[in-house]
Amino acid sequence: MKKFLVLAVFTVLGFVNGNAQEIKFGVKGGLNFATVSGDNTENIDYVTSYNFGVLSEIPLSEKFSFQPEIMYSRQGYSFGDDVVALNYLNVPLVGKYYVTKGFSVEAGPQIGFLLSAKNEKINVKDSFNTFDFGVNFGLGYKFENGLNFGLRYNLGLTDINNLEGSSFKNKNGVFQFSVGYFFF
Repeated sequence: MKKFLVLAVFTVLGFVNGNAQEIKFGVKGGLNFATVSGDNTENIDYVTSYNFGVLSEIPLSEKFSFQPEIMYSRQGYSFGDDVVALNYLNVPLVGKYYVTKGFSVEAGPQIGFLLSAKNEKINVKDSFNTFDFGVNFGLGYKFENGLNFGLRYNLGLTDINNLEGSSFKNKNGVFQFSVGYFFF
C-alpha cells in the first residue's frame, strides 16, 4: 500500500513537471449518500453525510485530464435507529474525458484509509478493515471561472469487515454530489 502511494505521488510529480503551467488546484465539498452492500444487508439504509478536500486537474490532451484528489469522506450505514459512522481519508485518481466544453465523464480507482468508526459514540474501528479500495464513476461540469459541480458513485470492491470468525462480506457504496472551485 505504501509503495502504491509513493508511486502515485511520483506519477503526479512527473505530470506536474511536464504541464506545470496548465495544472489547476482547487477545493471541493458536498453530500454523501452512503450505505453498504453484500451479506445480511436487507435492513440496511443509507446515511446522509459529507465530504471535502483538495484536488488538482492535470490536462493530458485537449479532451483528457487526470484529477488526483485527497478527500475526507464521512460514510457508513444505518439499521433501525443505529448508525455506523465510517470516516475515511480517500484518494481518488480520476481520469476525465471532456465530451463537450466543460462537461466531463469520469472514472478511476480510489483507495481509502479508515480514520475512525463509531456506533452510537462507541469506537468500533477494530471491526472494520483499515483499507478500502473502490472505483469511481461520475459526471462533472466545470465553468471557465473555476466553479465546478460533480455527481459520482464510488463502488467499493473490498470487504470492509474485520470481524474474526465472521463470514459476512460487505462493501461500501457512496453517491456523492459536490461543488468545487479551481483557484488557478
